[in-house]
Amino acid sequence: MSGDMHVIEAGEGRPLLCLHGWSCHGGFFGPQVEAFRSVARVVTPDLPGHGRTGRDGPALTIEAAADAVAGYIAERGFENVIIVGWSMGAHVAYAMIKRHGTSRLAGLVAIDMTPKVLNDDAWHLGLSDGLDAARNVGVRKSIEHHWPEIAPRIAKRIFARGLPADRDLLAFAEQQIAAADPAMLAPMWASLTAQDFRDTIGHIDIPVLLAHGARSALYGSDVARWQRDRLQNGRLVEFPRSGHAPHLEEPAAFRAMLSDFMG
Repeated sequence: MSGDMHVIEAGEGRPLLCLHGWSCHGGFFGPQVEAFRSVARVVTPDLPGHGRTGRDGPALTIEAAADAVAGYIAERGFENVIIVGWSMGAHVAYAMIKRHGTSRLAGLVAIDMTPKVLNDDAWHLGLSDGLDAARNVGVRKSIEHHWPEIAPRIAKRIFARGLPADRDLLAFAEQQIAAADPAMLAPMWASLTAQDFRDTIGHIDIPVLLAHGARSALYGSDVARWQRDRLQNGRLVEFPRSGHAPHLEEPAAFRAMLSDFMG
């Protein structure tokens, strides 16, 4: 069930469900809400531990987020849903498909995400900085105890390497991420970095569009290609001037891609 997850709906028509990344909230899909509300019902939840979904919402895990989203879809009677999952949102979508199937879904757009965040001896397509389980212990402690210092760095890493970030977008990201509650972000980070959807990818039976920022500071294009090659019906689109958030950095190109996919 969706529990007390905060959700905003805008527009009428086919459901377009947008799932945000870690430390962000549904408002990071503002350009898509404005672009598609005339042709679709754009649904933007704040996932557990984020935005206005507080401590009384679903449990602070990817699995609970997936169950909450699946519950909301069922409660609203949505069919033929297109999901856009950005970063952590892609993991929530993968978990929902694994746990609840695809009977109500028509397609998935996964934005710049790997099926397994942490690297190990047999997996080198996690975070580009080589983060592994041992180092991740320190990362979680930093989230809990040093959030004001690390939040601006997280915001900057959203945007394209080697290009100046849009000042307004960067300021928005810095402000919103800094305002997040580290006590709720830390367990969500722990859950996110515990996920492994490598075996799930090949079983997804709906079309999947992989949107990759060519200048991403988090993941290389080889991550997207790895998933594309294992999906039953997968396609890769690269955004040359984007980092981790092509829906924010190249909104017109992203809108054109998503319109084509929905059509």
